[in-house]
Amino acid sequence: MSDITRGGQFLVKETKCEDIFTPEDFTEEQIMMRDSVKEFVDKEIWPNKDRFEHKDYAFTEEMMRKAGEMGFLSVAVPEAYGGMGMGFVDTCLVCDYISGATGSFSTAFGAHTGIGTMPITLYGTEEQKLKYVPKLASGEWFGAYCLTEPGAGSDANSGKTKAVLSEDGKYYSITGQKMWISNAGFCSLFIVFARIEDDKNITGFIVENDPSNGISMNEEEHKLGIRASSTRQVFFNETKVPVENMLAGRGEGFKIAMNALNVGRIKLAAACLDAQRRVTSNAIQYANERVQFNTPISSFGAIRYKIAEMATSAYAGESATYRAAKDIENRIKIREAEGASHQEAELKGVEEFAIECSILKVAVSEDVQNCADEGIQIYGGMGFSEDTPMESAWRDARIARIYEGTNEINRMLSVGMLIKKAMKGHVDLLGPAMKVQEELMGIPSFETPDYSELFSEEKEMIAKLKKAFLMVAGAAVQKYGMDLDAHQQLLTAAADMLIEIYIAESTLLRTEKLAKKQGEDKAKEQIAMAKLYLYKAVDIVTQKGKESIISFAEGDEQRMMLMGLRRFTKYTNMPNIVGLRETITAKLVAENSYCF
Repeated sequence: MSDITRGGQFLVKETKCEDIFTPEDFTEEQIMMRDSVKEFVDKEIWPNKDRFEHKDYAFTEEMMRKAGEMGFLSVAVPEAYGGMGMGFVDTCLVCDYISGATGSFSTAFGAHTGIGTMPITLYGTEEQKLKYVPKLASGEWFGAYCLTEPGAGSDANSGKTKAVLSEDGKYYSITGQKMWISNAGFCSLFIVFARIEDDKNITGFIVENDPSNGISMNEEEHKLGIRASSTRQVFFNETKVPVENMLAGRGEGFKIAMNALNVGRIKLAAACLDAQRRVTSNAIQYANERVQFNTPISSFGAIRYKIAEMATSAYAGESATYRAAKDIENRIKIREAEGASHQEAELKGVEEFAIECSILKVAVSEDVQNCADEGIQIYGGMGFSEDTPMESAWRDARIARIYEGTNEINRMLSVGMLIKKAMKGHVDLLGPAMKVQEELMGIPSFETPDYSELFSEEKEMIAKLKKAFLMVAGAAVQKYGMDLDAHQQLLTAAADMLIEIYIAESTLLRTEKLAKKQGEDKAKEQIAMAKLYLYKAVDIVTQKGKESIISFAEGDEQRMMLMGLRRFTKYTNMPNIVGLRETITAKLVAENSYCF
Protein backbone atom coordinates (compact mmCIF):
# COMPACT_ATOMS: atom_id res chain seq x y z
CA MET A 1 0.00 0.00 0.00
CA SER A 2 2.93 2.36 0.69
CA ASP A 3 3.58 3.34 -2.94
CA ILE A 4 -0.08 4.00 -3.66
CA THR A 5 -1.05 7.64 -3.87
CA ARG A 6 -3.28 8.78 -1.03
CA GLY A 7 -5.81 11.57 -1.27
CA GLY A 8 -4.24 14.99 -0.82
CA GLN A 9 -0.72 13.64 -1.32
CA PHE A 10 -0.38 15.40 -4.67
CA LEU A 11 0.70 18.42 -2.60
CA VAL A 12 3.78 16.79 -1.11
CA LYS A 13 4.64 14.15 -3.66
CA GLU A 14 5.92 14.54 -7.19
CA THR A 15 3.61 12.70 -9.57
CA LYS A 16 5.04 11.29 -12.79
CA CYS A 17 3.00 11.60 -15.97
CA GLU A 18 3.18 7.82 -16.45
CA ASP A 19 1.32 7.39 -13.15
CA ILE A 20 -1.81 9.28 -14.08
CA PHE A 21 -4.73 8.24 -16.24
CA THR A 22 -5.87 10.54 -19.04
CA PRO A 23 -8.77 10.54 -21.52
CA GLU A 24 -6.21 9.49 -24.15
CA ASP A 25 -5.86 6.22 -22.20
CA PHE A 26 -9.49 5.11 -22.67
CA THR A 27 -9.74 1.43 -23.62
CA GLU A 28 -11.62 0.27 -26.71
CA GLU A 29 -14.57 -0.71 -24.50
CA GLN A 30 -14.60 2.74 -22.91
CA ILE A 31 -14.52 4.42 -26.31
CA MET A 32 -17.44 2.24 -27.48
CA MET A 33 -19.37 3.11 -24.33
CA ARG A 34 -18.66 6.81 -24.81
CA ASP A 35 -19.77 6.68 -28.44
CA SER A 36 -23.03 4.88 -27.66
CA VAL A 37 -23.83 7.47 -24.96
CA LYS A 38 -23.03 10.31 -27.38
CA GLU A 39 -25.23 8.73 -30.05
CA PHE A 40 -28.13 8.45 -27.57
CA VAL A 41 -27.76 12.12 -26.54
CA ASP A 42 -27.38 13.40 -30.11
CA LYS A 43 -30.38 11.42 -31.33
CA GLU A 44 -32.82 11.57 -28.41
CA ILE A 45 -31.94 14.54 -26.23
CA TRP A 46 -30.20 17.34 -28.13
CA PRO A 47 -32.90 17.61 -30.87
CA ASN A 48 -35.57 17.86 -28.12
CA LYS A 49 -33.99 20.65 -26.06
CA ASP A 50 -37.19 22.70 -26.48
CA ARG A 51 -39.27 20.09 -24.72
CA PHE A 52 -36.98 20.24 -21.70
CA GLU A 53 -37.06 24.03 -21.67
CA HIS A 54 -40.87 23.96 -21.78
CA LYS A 55 -41.04 21.83 -18.62
CA ASP A 56 -42.06 18.58 -20.29
CA TYR A 57 -41.54 16.43 -17.17
CA ALA A 58 -43.14 13.40 -18.84
CA PHE A 59 -40.52 13.60 -21.57
CA THR A 60 -37.70 13.59 -18.99
CA GLU A 61 -39.21 10.44 -17.51
CA GLU A 62 -39.56 8.86 -20.97
CA MET A 63 -35.87 9.57 -21.74
CA MET A 64 -34.88 8.09 -18.37
CA ARG A 65 -36.74 4.88 -19.31
CA LYS A 66 -34.87 4.82 -22.63
CA ALA A 67 -31.57 5.32 -20.82
CA GLY A 68 -32.56 2.36 -18.62
CA GLU A 69 -33.25 0.18 -21.67
CA MET A 70 -29.82 1.11 -23.07
CA GLY A 71 -28.21 0.00 -19.78
CA PHE A 72 -26.92 3.48 -18.93
CA LEU A 73 -28.57 3.51 -15.49
CA SER A 74 -26.79 0.31 -14.45
CA VAL A 75 -23.14 1.08 -15.19
CA ALA A 76 -22.10 1.45 -11.53
CA VAL A 77 -24.37 -1.33 -10.21
CA PRO A 78 -22.65 -4.67 -9.45
CA GLU A 79 -23.61 -7.55 -11.75
CA ALA A 80 -25.16 -9.47 -8.85
CA TYR A 81 -27.97 -6.86 -8.75
CA GLY A 82 -28.65 -6.58 -12.47
CA GLY A 83 -25.97 -4.01 -13.29
CA MET A 84 -22.97 -3.87 -15.60
CA GLY A 85 -20.54 -3.71 -12.68
CA MET A 86 -18.19 -1.38 -14.53
CA GLY A 87 -15.29 0.50 -12.97
CA PHE A 88 -15.31 3.97 -11.46
CA VAL A 89 -13.78 5.59 -14.56
CA ASP A 90 -16.58 4.10 -16.70
CA THR A 91 -19.26 5.51 -14.42
CA CYS A 92 -17.66 8.97 -14.66
CA LEU A 93 -17.40 8.58 -18.43
CA VAL A 94 -21.11 7.80 -18.85
CA CYS A 95 -22.01 10.61 -16.46
CA ASP A 96 -19.81 13.01 -18.46
CA TYR A 97 -21.19 12.31 -21.93
CA ILE A 98 -24.85 11.81 -20.95
CA SER A 99 -24.97 15.22 -19.24
CA GLY A 100 -23.89 17.61 -22.00
CA ALA A 101 -27.12 18.44 -23.79
CA THR A 102 -29.42 19.66 -21.01
CA GLY A 103 -29.19 20.06 -17.26
CA SER A 104 -32.76 18.79 -16.87
CA PHE A 105 -31.90 15.29 -18.04
CA SER A 106 -28.48 15.23 -16.40
CA THR A 107 -30.05 16.12 -13.04
CA ALA A 108 -32.64 13.34 -13.37
CA PHE A 109 -29.88 10.90 -14.37
CA GLY A 110 -27.48 12.00 -11.63
CA ALA A 111 -30.08 12.01 -8.88
CA HIS A 112 -31.31 8.54 -9.86
CA THR A 113 -28.00 6.73 -10.45
CA GLY A 114 -26.12 8.60 -7.75
CA ILE A 115 -27.97 9.56 -4.61
CA GLY A 116 -31.10 7.53 -5.52
CA THR A 117 -29.51 4.13 -6.14
CA MET A 118 -26.01 4.29 -4.72
CA PRO A 119 -26.87 4.53 -1.01
CA ILE A 120 -28.61 1.14 -1.33
CA THR A 121 -25.75 -0.50 -3.26
CA LEU A 122 -23.20 0.88 -0.80
CA TYR A 123 -25.06 0.61 2.52
CA GLY A 124 -27.95 -1.78 1.92
CA THR A 125 -28.27 -5.28 3.36
CA GLU A 126 -28.23 -8.20 0.91
CA GLU A 127 -32.05 -8.38 1.12
CA GLN A 128 -32.46 -4.66 0.46
CA LYS A 129 -30.10 -4.79 -2.53
CA LEU A 130 -31.80 -7.83 -4.08
CA LYS A 131 -35.23 -6.28 -3.57
CA TYR A 132 -34.61 -2.77 -4.88
CA VAL A 133 -31.41 -2.41 -6.89
CA PRO A 134 -32.33 -4.49 -9.99
CA LYS A 135 -35.50 -2.40 -10.47
CA LEU A 136 -33.49 0.82 -10.14
CA ALA A 137 -30.71 -0.43 -12.45
CA SER A 138 -33.15 -1.28 -15.26
CA GLY A 139 -35.17 1.94 -15.03
CA GLU A 140 -38.33 0.06 -14.03
CA TRP A 141 -38.18 2.15 -10.83
CA PHE A 142 -36.65 5.57 -10.26
CA GLY A 143 -35.05 6.81 -7.07
CA ALA A 144 -34.98 10.14 -5.23
CA TYR A 145 -33.10 11.39 -2.19
CA CYS A 146 -34.70 13.30 0.68
CA LEU A 147 -32.13 15.09 2.80
CA THR A 148 -32.68 18.86 2.59
CA GLU A 149 -35.37 20.49 4.75
CA PRO A 150 -36.74 24.05 4.85
CA GLY A 151 -34.60 24.98 7.86
CA ALA A 152 -31.58 22.80 7.08
CA GLY A 153 -29.48 23.68 4.05
CA SER A 154 -25.72 23.31 4.33
CA ASP A 155 -26.11 21.96 7.88
CA ALA A 156 -27.41 18.61 6.67
CA ASN A 157 -27.48 17.01 10.11
CA SER A 158 -29.91 19.58 11.56
CA GLY A 159 -33.07 18.14 9.97
CA LYS A 160 -36.27 17.94 12.01
CA THR A 161 -37.97 14.99 10.28
CA LYS A 162 -38.80 12.39 12.95
CA ALA A 163 -38.89 8.58 12.86
CA VAL A 164 -40.84 6.96 15.72
CA LEU A 165 -40.72 3.20 16.39
CA SER A 166 -44.11 1.51 16.68
CA GLU A 167 -45.05 -0.21 19.95
CA ASP A 168 -44.77 -3.67 18.39
CA GLY A 169 -41.29 -2.72 17.05
CA LYS A 170 -42.21 -3.61 13.46
CA TYR A 171 -42.08 -0.26 11.71
CA TYR A 172 -41.02 3.37 12.00
CA SER A 173 -43.47 6.20 11.53
CA ILE A 174 -41.83 9.07 9.61
CA THR A 175 -43.15 12.63 9.81
CA GLY A 176 -41.56 15.73 8.29
CA GLN A 177 -41.05 17.93 5.26
CA LYS A 178 -38.30 17.71 2.62
CA MET A 179 -37.53 20.21 -0.12
CA TRP A 180 -35.69 20.44 -3.47
CA ILE A 181 -36.28 16.73 -4.10
CA SER A 182 -35.08 15.86 -7.61
CA ASN A 183 -37.17 13.21 -9.42
CA ALA A 184 -39.91 13.47 -6.78
CA GLY A 185 -42.65 13.67 -9.43
CA PHE A 186 -41.94 10.26 -10.96
CA CYS A 187 -39.90 8.28 -8.44
CA SER A 188 -40.84 4.90 -6.99
CA LEU A 189 -38.71 5.13 -3.87
CA PHE A 190 -37.07 7.70 -1.65
CA ILE A 191 -33.92 7.54 0.44
CA VAL A 192 -35.20 9.50 3.46
CA PHE A 193 -33.19 10.88 6.36
CA ALA A 194 -34.93 11.28 9.71
CA ARG A 195 -34.02 11.53 13.38
CA ILE A 196 -34.93 8.82 15.90
CA GLU A 197 -35.73 10.28 19.35
CA ASP A 198 -32.99 12.78 20.25
CA ASP A 199 -30.16 11.04 18.41
CA LYS A 200 -27.17 13.21 17.63
CA ASN A 201 -27.14 11.98 14.01
CA ILE A 202 -29.90 11.30 11.49
CA THR A 203 -30.78 7.81 10.19
CA GLY A 204 -31.39 6.71 6.60
CA PHE A 205 -34.47 4.76 5.42
CA ILE A 206 -35.65 3.26 2.13
CA VAL A 207 -39.23 4.47 1.67
CA GLU A 208 -41.46 3.27 -1.19
CA ASN A 209 -43.49 6.06 -2.77
CA ASP A 210 -47.08 5.21 -1.89
CA PRO A 211 -49.44 8.23 -1.60
CA SER A 212 -51.84 6.18 0.56
CA ASN A 213 -49.06 5.85 3.16
CA GLY A 214 -49.03 9.51 4.24
CA ILE A 215 -46.84 10.79 1.40
CA SER A 216 -47.89 13.98 -0.41
CA MET A 217 -46.16 16.59 -2.57
CA ASN A 218 -46.32 20.22 -3.57
CA GLU A 219 -46.53 21.28 -7.20
CA GLU A 220 -43.36 21.38 -9.29
CA GLU A 221 -40.94 24.20 -8.32
CA HIS A 222 -40.40 27.02 -10.81
CA LYS A 223 -36.65 27.21 -11.29
CA LEU A 224 -34.06 29.39 -13.05
CA GLY A 225 -32.69 26.38 -14.95
CA ILE A 226 -33.01 22.57 -15.15
CA ARG A 227 -36.65 23.27 -15.94
CA ALA A 228 -37.80 19.76 -16.85
CA SER A 229 -36.07 18.16 -13.89
CA SER A 230 -38.87 17.28 -11.48
CA THR A 231 -38.24 19.16 -8.21
CA ARG A 232 -40.86 19.11 -5.46
CA GLN A 233 -41.39 19.41 -1.75
CA VAL A 234 -42.31 16.05 -0.21
CA PHE A 235 -44.33 15.68 2.99
CA PHE A 236 -44.35 12.57 5.17
CA ASN A 237 -47.23 12.26 7.59
CA GLU A 238 -46.84 9.19 9.82
CA THR A 239 -45.52 7.25 6.84
CA LYS A 240 -45.01 3.65 7.95
CA VAL A 241 -41.63 2.14 7.05
CA PRO A 242 -40.81 -1.47 8.02
CA VAL A 243 -37.82 -1.69 10.40
CA GLU A 244 -35.96 -3.82 7.84
CA ASN A 245 -35.93 -0.73 5.55
CA MET A 246 -33.50 1.14 7.77
CA LEU A 247 -30.34 1.83 5.76
CA ALA A 248 -27.11 0.92 7.61
CA GLY A 249 -27.42 1.40 11.38
CA ARG A 250 -29.29 3.83 13.58
CA GLY A 251 -27.64 7.27 13.56
CA GLU A 252 -25.55 6.42 10.50
CA GLY A 253 -27.56 8.59 8.12
CA PHE A 254 -25.17 11.53 8.34
CA LYS A 255 -22.30 9.27 7.30
CA ILE A 256 -24.35 7.92 4.35
CA ALA A 257 -25.24 11.48 3.29
CA MET A 258 -21.63 12.67 3.46
CA ASN A 259 -20.19 9.70 1.55
CA ALA A 260 -22.93 9.90 -1.08
CA LEU A 261 -21.94 13.54 -1.54
CA ASN A 262 -18.26 12.65 -2.04
CA VAL A 263 -19.17 10.40 -4.98
CA GLY A 264 -21.72 12.97 -6.13
CA ARG A 265 -19.05 15.68 -6.23
CA ILE A 266 -16.70 14.02 -8.69
CA LYS A 267 -19.70 12.87 -10.76
CA LEU A 268 -20.97 16.45 -10.82
CA ALA A 269 -17.58 17.61 -12.11
CA ALA A 270 -17.82 14.94 -14.83
CA ALA A 271 -21.39 16.04 -15.62
CA CYS A 272 -20.13 19.58 -16.39
CA LEU A 273 -17.49 18.47 -18.90
CA ASP A 274 -19.47 17.63 -22.02
CA ALA A 275 -21.60 20.73 -21.47
CA GLN A 276 -18.37 22.76 -21.81
CA ARG A 277 -17.32 20.86 -24.94
CA ARG A 278 -20.73 21.46 -26.55
CA VAL A 279 -20.93 25.12 -25.59
CA THR A 280 -17.41 25.69 -26.89
CA SER A 281 -18.14 23.87 -30.16
CA ASN A 282 -21.35 25.85 -30.69
CA ALA A 283 -19.55 29.11 -29.98
CA ILE A 284 -16.79 28.27 -32.48
CA GLN A 285 -19.30 27.31 -35.18
CA TYR A 286 -21.27 30.52 -34.64
CA ALA A 287 -18.09 32.63 -34.67
CA ASN A 288 -17.02 31.02 -37.95
CA GLU A 289 -20.41 31.72 -39.60
CA ARG A 290 -21.12 35.18 -38.20
CA VAL A 291 -19.70 37.91 -40.42
CA GLN A 292 -19.19 41.50 -39.23
CA PHE A 293 -17.14 44.21 -41.02
CA ASN A 294 -16.91 41.68 -43.91
CA THR A 295 -14.98 39.24 -41.67
CA PRO A 296 -15.99 36.14 -39.70
CA ILE A 297 -15.89 37.18 -36.04
CA SER A 298 -13.70 34.11 -35.31
CA SER A 299 -10.80 36.09 -36.78
CA PHE A 300 -11.11 38.91 -34.21
CA GLY A 301 -8.64 38.78 -31.32
CA ALA A 302 -11.26 39.53 -28.67
CA ILE A 303 -13.32 36.50 -29.77
CA ARG A 304 -10.22 34.30 -30.18
CA TYR A 305 -9.29 35.13 -26.58
CA LYS A 306 -12.63 33.75 -25.38
CA ILE A 307 -12.44 30.58 -27.48
CA ALA A 308 -8.95 29.76 -26.21
CA GLU A 309 -9.95 30.28 -22.57
CA MET A 310 -13.15 28.21 -22.90
CA ALA A 311 -11.31 25.29 -24.50
CA THR A 312 -8.46 25.46 -21.98
CA SER A 313 -10.87 25.27 -19.02
CA ALA A 314 -12.66 22.28 -20.55
CA TYR A 315 -9.36 20.50 -21.24
CA ALA A 316 -8.05 21.22 -17.73
CA GLY A 317 -11.24 20.09 -15.96
CA GLU A 318 -11.27 16.91 -18.01
CA SER A 319 -7.60 16.20 -17.18
CA ALA A 320 -8.13 16.55 -13.44
CA THR A 321 -11.46 14.69 -13.30
CA TYR A 322 -10.19 11.56 -15.04
CA ARG A 323 -6.95 11.62 -13.04
CA ALA A 324 -8.94 11.51 -9.78
CA ALA A 325 -11.47 8.99 -11.10
CA LYS A 326 -8.68 6.53 -11.92
CA ASP A 327 -6.98 7.12 -8.55
CA ILE A 328 -10.29 6.20 -6.90
CA GLU A 329 -10.72 3.15 -9.15
CA ASN A 330 -7.19 1.95 -8.33
CA ARG A 331 -7.85 2.36 -4.64
CA ILE A 332 -11.11 0.38 -4.91
CA LYS A 333 -9.29 -2.47 -6.70
CA ILE A 334 -6.58 -2.63 -4.02
CA ARG A 335 -9.22 -2.81 -1.27
CA GLU A 336 -11.06 -5.57 -3.11
CA ALA A 337 -7.80 -7.49 -3.66
CA GLU A 338 -7.22 -7.29 0.09
CA GLY A 339 -10.57 -8.98 0.65
CA ALA A 340 -12.91 -6.02 1.27
CA SER A 341 -16.46 -6.26 -0.08
CA HIS A 342 -17.36 -4.15 -3.12
CA GLN A 343 -19.38 -1.88 -0.81
CA GLU A 344 -16.57 -1.32 1.65
CA ALA A 345 -13.95 -0.92 -1.11
CA GLU A 346 -15.93 1.69 -3.00
CA LEU A 347 -16.80 3.68 0.11
CA LYS A 348 -13.22 3.78 1.33
CA GLY A 349 -11.84 4.40 -2.15
CA VAL A 350 -13.97 7.48 -2.66
CA GLU A 351 -13.52 8.68 0.92
CA GLU A 352 -9.73 8.53 0.46
CA PHE A 353 -9.98 11.10 -2.34
CA ALA A 354 -12.67 13.30 -0.80
CA ILE A 355 -10.30 16.31 -1.01
CA GLU A 356 -9.92 15.89 -4.77
CA CYS A 357 -13.69 15.38 -5.14
CA SER A 358 -14.33 18.74 -3.45
CA ILE A 359 -11.63 20.46 -5.53
CA LEU A 360 -13.15 19.16 -8.77
CA LYS A 361 -16.69 20.04 -7.82
CA VAL A 362 -15.73 23.67 -7.21
CA ALA A 363 -13.40 24.11 -10.18
CA VAL A 364 -15.48 22.49 -12.89
CA SER A 365 -18.84 23.92 -11.77
CA GLU A 366 -17.35 27.44 -11.93
CA ASP A 367 -15.69 26.77 -15.28
CA VAL A 368 -18.92 25.56 -16.90
CA GLN A 369 -20.68 28.76 -15.82
CA ASN A 370 -17.90 30.95 -17.22
CA CYS A 371 -17.91 28.91 -20.41
CA ALA A 372 -21.67 29.36 -20.93
CA ASP A 373 -21.37 33.04 -20.07
CA GLU A 374 -18.70 33.59 -22.71
CA GLY A 375 -20.78 31.47 -25.10
CA ILE A 376 -23.63 33.97 -24.76
CA GLN A 377 -21.16 36.82 -25.31
CA ILE A 378 -19.81 35.31 -28.55
CA TYR A 379 -23.38 34.94 -29.84
CA GLY A 380 -24.04 38.55 -28.85
CA GLY A 381 -27.75 39.49 -28.85
CA MET A 382 -28.64 36.06 -30.22
CA GLY A 383 -27.05 34.45 -27.17
CA PHE A 384 -29.65 36.12 -24.97
CA SER A 385 -32.47 34.65 -27.03
CA GLU A 386 -34.18 31.35 -26.30
CA ASP A 387 -33.78 30.51 -29.99
CA THR A 388 -30.13 29.60 -29.43
CA PRO A 389 -28.84 26.94 -26.98
CA MET A 390 -26.66 29.35 -25.01
CA GLU A 391 -29.12 30.94 -22.61
CA SER A 392 -30.44 27.57 -21.39
CA ALA A 393 -26.84 26.32 -20.96
CA TRP A 394 -26.11 29.38 -18.81
CA ARG A 395 -29.24 28.90 -16.69
CA ASP A 396 -28.64 25.16 -16.28
CA ALA A 397 -25.02 25.73 -15.25
CA ARG A 398 -25.99 27.94 -12.33
CA ILE A 399 -27.22 25.14 -10.06
CA ALA A 400 -23.89 23.27 -10.26
CA ARG A 401 -22.29 25.66 -7.76
CA ILE A 402 -25.05 24.92 -5.21
CA TYR A 403 -25.67 21.16 -5.63
CA GLU A 404 -23.76 18.55 -3.61
CA GLY A 405 -22.71 21.09 -1.00
CA THR A 406 -22.20 24.72 -2.07
CA ASN A 407 -18.83 25.75 -3.46
CA GLU A 408 -18.22 27.78 -0.31
CA ILE A 409 -18.69 24.66 1.84
CA ASN A 410 -16.54 22.58 -0.53
CA ARG A 411 -13.72 25.11 -0.50
CA MET A 412 -13.57 24.98 3.29
CA LEU A 413 -13.93 21.21 3.29
CA SER A 414 -11.01 20.67 0.92
CA VAL A 415 -8.54 22.49 3.19
CA GLY A 416 -10.19 21.25 6.40
CA MET A 417 -9.93 17.61 5.27
CA LEU A 418 -6.31 18.12 4.24
CA ILE A 419 -5.41 19.47 7.69
CA LYS A 420 -7.27 16.55 9.34
CA LYS A 421 -5.33 14.09 7.17
CA ALA A 422 -2.09 15.75 8.25
CA MET A 423 -3.11 15.50 11.93
CA LYS A 424 -3.82 11.78 11.46
CA GLY A 425 -0.48 11.26 9.78
CA HIS A 426 -2.05 10.20 6.46
CA VAL A 427 -0.35 13.04 4.58
CA ASP A 428 2.89 14.51 5.88
CA LEU A 429 2.36 18.24 5.53
CA LEU A 430 4.44 19.26 8.53
CA GLY A 431 7.78 17.97 7.24
CA PRO A 432 7.50 19.71 3.87
CA ALA A 433 6.13 22.90 5.50
CA MET A 434 9.16 23.04 7.84
CA LYS A 435 11.48 22.52 4.85
CA VAL A 436 9.85 25.50 3.12
CA GLN A 437 10.48 27.65 6.21
CA GLU A 438 14.14 26.59 6.23
CA GLU A 439 14.40 27.38 2.53
CA LEU A 440 13.08 30.89 3.17
CA MET A 441 15.88 31.45 5.69
CA GLY A 442 18.51 30.23 3.22
CA ILE A 443 20.05 32.07 0.30
CA PRO A 444 18.25 31.38 -2.99
CA SER A 445 20.18 29.87 -5.88
CA PHE A 446 20.92 32.30 -8.68
CA GLU A 447 21.92 29.67 -11.23
CA THR A 448 19.80 29.51 -14.35
CA PRO A 449 18.63 25.91 -14.67
CA ASP A 450 18.58 23.98 -17.92
CA TYR A 451 15.02 24.21 -19.18
CA SER A 452 15.57 22.56 -22.57
CA GLU A 453 13.28 19.62 -21.80
CA LEU A 454 9.52 20.03 -22.34
CA PHE A 455 7.73 21.41 -19.25
CA SER A 456 10.91 21.44 -17.11
CA GLU A 457 10.29 25.04 -16.05
CA GLU A 458 6.54 24.48 -15.69
CA LYS A 459 7.06 21.45 -13.44
CA GLU A 460 9.47 23.45 -11.29
CA MET A 461 6.79 26.14 -11.15
CA ILE A 462 4.21 23.63 -9.87
CA ALA A 463 6.68 22.51 -7.17
CA LYS A 464 7.11 26.16 -6.15
CA LEU A 465 3.34 26.76 -6.04
CA LYS A 466 3.06 23.81 -3.65
CA LYS A 467 5.69 25.48 -1.46
CA ALA A 468 3.69 28.72 -1.55
CA PHE A 469 0.61 26.83 -0.34
CA LEU A 470 2.55 25.02 2.41
CA MET A 471 4.08 28.30 3.54
CA VAL A 472 0.74 30.12 3.79
CA ALA A 473 -1.38 27.23 5.13
CA GLY A 474 1.40 26.11 7.50
CA ALA A 475 1.71 29.59 9.01
CA ALA A 476 -2.08 29.89 9.34
CA VAL A 477 -2.32 26.52 11.12
CA GLN A 478 0.56 27.52 13.43
CA LYS A 479 -1.20 30.76 14.26
CA TYR A 480 -4.78 29.55 14.71
CA GLY A 481 -4.48 25.79 15.31
CA MET A 482 -7.87 24.11 15.57
CA ASP A 483 -9.57 27.53 15.49
CA LEU A 484 -8.69 27.89 11.81
CA ASP A 485 -12.27 26.78 11.04
CA ALA A 486 -13.46 30.13 12.35
CA HIS A 487 -11.38 31.99 9.74
CA GLN A 488 -13.41 31.18 6.67
CA GLN A 489 -11.89 33.84 4.43
CA LEU A 490 -8.41 32.44 5.00
CA LEU A 491 -9.63 28.88 4.40
CA THR A 492 -11.28 29.97 1.16
CA ALA A 493 -8.12 31.69 -0.06
CA ALA A 494 -6.06 28.58 0.77
CA ALA A 495 -8.63 26.44 -1.05
CA ASP A 496 -8.28 28.55 -4.18
CA MET A 497 -4.51 27.97 -4.10
CA LEU A 498 -5.02 24.24 -3.59
CA ILE A 499 -7.55 23.98 -6.43
CA GLU A 500 -5.28 25.75 -8.93
CA ILE A 501 -2.30 23.55 -8.01
CA TYR A 502 -4.25 20.32 -8.54
CA ILE A 503 -5.88 21.35 -11.83
CA ALA A 504 -2.71 22.92 -13.26
CA GLU A 505 -0.61 19.88 -12.36
CA SER A 506 -3.20 17.46 -13.79
CA THR A 507 -3.29 19.42 -17.07
CA LEU A 508 0.49 19.49 -17.31
CA LEU A 509 0.89 15.77 -16.59
CA ARG A 510 -1.78 14.77 -19.09
CA THR A 511 -0.12 16.88 -21.76
CA GLU A 512 3.37 15.62 -20.98
CA LYS A 513 2.12 12.05 -21.32
CA LEU A 514 0.46 12.90 -24.63
CA ALA A 515 3.58 14.66 -25.99
CA LYS A 516 5.75 11.68 -25.07
CA LYS A 517 3.37 9.38 -26.93
CA GLN A 518 2.62 11.48 -30.02
CA GLY A 519 5.54 13.86 -30.24
CA GLU A 520 5.56 17.53 -29.24
CA ASP A 521 4.64 18.84 -32.69
CA LYS A 522 1.40 16.81 -32.69
CA ALA A 523 0.50 18.07 -29.21
CA LYS A 524 1.41 21.74 -29.64
CA GLU A 525 -2.11 23.04 -28.93
CA GLN A 526 -2.39 20.93 -25.76
CA ILE A 527 1.06 22.15 -24.70
CA ALA A 528 -0.18 25.71 -25.19
CA MET A 529 -3.29 24.99 -23.07
CA ALA A 530 -1.19 23.50 -20.24
CA LYS A 531 1.09 26.55 -20.24
CA LEU A 532 -1.83 28.99 -20.42
CA TYR A 533 -3.65 27.29 -17.54
CA LEU A 534 -0.51 27.29 -15.40
CA TYR A 535 0.15 30.99 -16.05
CA LYS A 536 -3.33 31.86 -14.81
CA ALA A 537 -2.96 29.50 -11.82
CA VAL A 538 0.24 31.29 -10.81
CA ASP A 539 -1.67 34.58 -10.85
CA ILE A 540 -4.40 33.19 -8.58
CA VAL A 541 -1.89 31.64 -6.14
CA THR A 542 -0.03 34.98 -6.02
CA GLN A 543 -3.21 36.96 -5.36
CA LYS A 544 -4.73 34.59 -2.77
CA GLY A 545 -1.38 34.01 -1.05
CA LYS A 546 -0.79 37.73 -0.71
CA GLU A 547 -4.32 38.35 0.56
CA SER A 548 -3.79 35.71 3.27
CA ILE A 549 -0.30 36.80 4.33
CA ILE A 550 -1.20 40.48 4.75
CA SER A 551 -4.32 39.50 6.70
CA PHE A 552 -2.75 37.28 9.39
CA ALA A 553 0.97 38.09 9.54
CA GLU A 554 2.70 41.32 10.58
CA GLY A 555 6.15 42.89 10.66
CA ASP A 556 9.15 40.71 9.84
CA GLU A 557 7.07 37.58 9.44
CA GLN A 558 4.88 39.31 6.87
CA ARG A 559 7.90 40.68 4.95
CA MET A 560 9.56 37.29 4.99
CA MET A 561 6.47 35.48 3.68
CA LEU A 562 5.77 38.06 0.97
CA MET A 563 9.35 37.67 -0.18
CA GLY A 564 8.86 33.88 -0.19
CA LEU A 565 5.63 34.22 -2.18
CA ARG A 566 7.43 36.32 -4.81
CA ARG A 567 10.18 33.71 -5.01
CA PHE A 568 7.69 30.86 -5.35
CA THR A 569 5.63 32.51 -8.09
CA LYS A 570 8.43 33.84 -10.26
CA TYR A 571 8.99 32.56 -13.79
CA THR A 572 12.52 32.54 -15.23
CA ASN A 573 11.03 32.71 -18.74
CA MET A 574 7.60 34.26 -19.03
CA PRO A 575 5.29 32.57 -21.54
CA ASN A 576 3.87 34.58 -24.45
CA ILE A 577 0.22 34.42 -23.41
CA VAL A 578 -1.27 35.96 -26.56
CA GLY A 579 0.84 33.60 -28.64
CA LEU A 580 -0.41 30.59 -26.63
CA ARG A 581 -4.04 31.62 -27.12
CA GLU A 582 -3.44 32.08 -30.86
CA THR A 583 -2.00 28.56 -31.15
CA ILE A 584 -5.03 27.10 -29.37
CA THR A 585 -7.68 29.07 -31.27
CA ALA A 586 -6.13 28.50 -34.70
CA LYS A 587 -6.71 24.77 -34.31
CA LEU A 588 -10.24 25.12 -32.88
CA VAL A 589 -11.36 27.53 -35.61
CA ALA A 590 -9.90 25.31 -38.32
CA GLU A 591 -11.60 22.20 -36.88
CA ASN A 592 -14.84 24.18 -36.30
CA SER A 593 -15.35 22.48 -32.90
CA TYR A 594 -13.78 21.55 -29.58
CA CYS A 595 -11.38 18.88 -30.85
CA PHE A 596 -9.12 17.82 -28.00
